[in-house]
Parts: sequence; C-alpha cells; structure tokens
Amino acid sequence: MINFITRYFTSLWAFITSPFRAIWRIIVRFFPPREFTVMDTPRGNVYTFRQSSFWRFTKFCGKIGLIIWATWSTYVFVYHRPLLQKRTQQLEEARTAHTRQMSDLQTYLKKYNDLTRELNVIDDKILNTKKLTDADREKLMDGRLKTWGELDFLRARLTEMFTNEDYAPEYTKLSELSAEYELTRAENEELKKRNAQVIENMQSVADADTQIVELVTKMTSEKTDELKANLKRINGSIANLGLSQNTLIKNANKYSSPLVGAAFNPLEIDKEMDPKYQKLADALELWHGLAKLKSILPIGAPVAKMRVTSNYGMRNDPFDGKPKKHRGIDFAGKIGTELMAVAPGRVVSAGERVGYGTTVEIDHGLGFSTLYAHLSQITVSRGDWVRPGTVVGLGGSSGRSTGPHLHYEIRYKGTPFDPTKFVKE
Repeated sequence: MINFITRYFTSLWAFITSPFRAIWRIIVRFFPPREFTVMDTPRGNVYTFRQSSFWRFTKFCGKIGLIIWATWSTYVFVYHRPLLQKRTQQLEEARTAHTRQMSDLQTYLKKYNDLTRELNVIDDKILNTKKLTDADREKLMDGRLKTWGELDFLRARLTEMFTNEDYAPEYTKLSELSAEYELTRAENEELKKRNAQVIENMQSVADADTQIVELVTKMTSEKTDELKANLKRINGSIANLGLSQNTLIKNANKYSSPLVGAAFNPLEIDKEMDPKYQKLADALELWHGLAKLKSILPIGAPVAKMRVTSNYGMRNDPFDGKPKKHRGIDFAGKIGTELMAVAPGRVVSAGERVGYGTTVEIDHGLGFSTLYAHLSQITVSRGDWVRPGTVVGLGGSSGRSTGPHLHYEIRYKGTPFDPTKFVKE
C-alpha cells in the first residue's frame, strides 16, 4: 500500500485529496473560467471581469436548488394544500361536534339531577305524609311514574352518546339558543314596525288615489260637458246623416292621422277592482273622444268675414231662373279673398271641375270632407296635410259663376249636406 502511494502520489495528503481534485477537474471542464469586458462609453474606459469556475459552479448549484425548491413548493401547494385544508375542516367539524356533545352531556346531566331530586321529593311525600287522600296519592304515583320514564329516556340517551360512534348532538348551547331567540324577537319587532309603516303608507296612497280619482273625474266631467255643449248645435245635422254622437266618439278614438294623433287605446280595468276605476276609464275615453271629434269635424267658417249670399237648399238658378237644389253655402267676397281650412285634413283634390271651376277638396276623416269652389288660385297641392287656418286658395269666379264668391260644401261619404249648423257660430 505504501509502495503504491509513494509510486503514484507525492505524499499521503495528495492521495487523500485525489478524489476531490478529480471531481474539481470535472467541474472545471464543464464550468471553465470566463472573462468578459465592459466598456464605459462616456468615459472611454474598458473593464475586464473574470468569473472563476468555483463562482460559476456555485451559481449553477444555486439555480438547481432554486428549481428544486420551486418544484417542491408547487407540488406541496397543488397536492398537499387541499389535503391539509380538508383535514383542517374535518378537525374543526370534530371540534364542533365535540363541543355540542359536551353541551348535550351537561344538559342531560342537569336534567338527570333535577329528575332524581324530584323523585326523592315524591318518595318522601309518599312515605312521610300521613294524611294523603286517594286522589293525592294517585297524583303522586303518576308523577313518580312520569319521572321514572324521563329518567329511563335520559339513561338511553346517555348510553347512546357514549356507545354510538355516529351520535349526532341534538341540542346547541343555551347561549346560542338565547341569542337566536333575541335576534328573532328583534326581527319580529322590526317587521311589526315596517308592517305598521306599510299600512300607514298604503292608507296615504289610498287617500291620495281617491283624491286623484275624484279630481280627474271632476275635470273630465267638466271638460266633457263643455265639449258636449260645443257639439250640441250640430247634433241635428249628425242625426240627419244617420249618425249618433256615441258612434262618432268611438270612431274618433279609433281614427289616427299625423295632425290629430294616434288612436286611443281604452284602459283595461280588472273587474275585481273598485268600480270607480272603470267609471274613470269610461269618462277618460268619452272626454278623449269628444276632444278628438271636435278637432276632426269641419266646424267653423272658411272665411274671415262671413257674409252668406245663398244658403243650402232649393233656390232659383241664377242662370235659367228654374228651381234647383243648391248643395252648399255661398260666401260673398272679392277676388283674392283668402280661404282657410276649418279643420285638419289632407287635400284629396286640387284642380278644375265641371261647373265648380277651380276647386280644392279636403278629407278630414270619419267620412267628412269640405269643398271650396270657384277659386281664382289654389295655394295647396294634392296630398298636402293642412291645419285649421291654412290658406288653401283665393276667392274668385271660375266655373259656372255669376260673380266673385266662394261656394262651400261639407260632404259626408261624398254626399253634400246642409252645412249651416257647422258654419254658423
């Protein structure tokens, strides 16, 4: 052995350290020393740094250690953490069950002691009381039997608690029950206050609702009476056409145009609600229909200064002197007199007609239309929508005319009728 050492190694220390030096040579082979240069551009200095094999190997070991630590931490977090949480939860549940079992045990023991004391009191009364009636004795015996039954029940429960592994606590702590009771009572008190407030608010809403219904009913009634009075003078003319005011009101509510608005949708009231709401809905429908009817019907004069020269009906024809029916009203006026629309509508005709000369006809809806004849000029075109007061033409003497005037007709479904009630105020 000594010969081998002296032959291949210079000393005993060289022999002992030879494995470490071999390992170090391997490390140096994989991690040789390195030099790198850094240039300080602003100053023009050049710095050279050297990293030894030991330093490079140490950094490599540090990186490997960091990777191993990160891998292990990830493994523990992903796999062991849920297990740890589950174990912690199970432990907490076990602690809770144990606490409740102890609470049950205390409750049972207290009840057991109370029953035992009560049983002793009953036995003492039975044995030591000399004057006991049969009824009192029977009552005491019944109480003794009842107490024994409760004791047997408690013994069974205690036996189950200590022998059954699946025993589930029946009671919670009295403090928890007390807190729950207080919380429930406070909630009930708050609910009572809110209920009283809701009832008070509902009463206020009901009072306001009654006032609103009465006010709206009164307003609609007044407006309805006023509108009926305005339309009263044309009731005879409407009746002669085979119409009734109610029929016209229903048709007016269904009618729609860009100038008078959309159709009216009646309010649908539940039959189980107070009848006052249905009455109010009917009143609103009637008021809306009358208001819309007033705007649709061609009521009023087509000229600013009204002077009638010939009424509707039979008269002597100005050309041949023979009796002939006059289908409109003639208004006196100069050539160029402005002629106005009396109600909103759409121009359905603007041009020449035989006998009428230059004419304009306006459709107002619900079957009513107005015709302006013997004009000198037309200021609207077919298809135009006109509003009340819009100038539709100028007075003249075109067509079969003896002089400047306006021949004015109101027609229902194309047939002229007496417009006197519609024109005169």
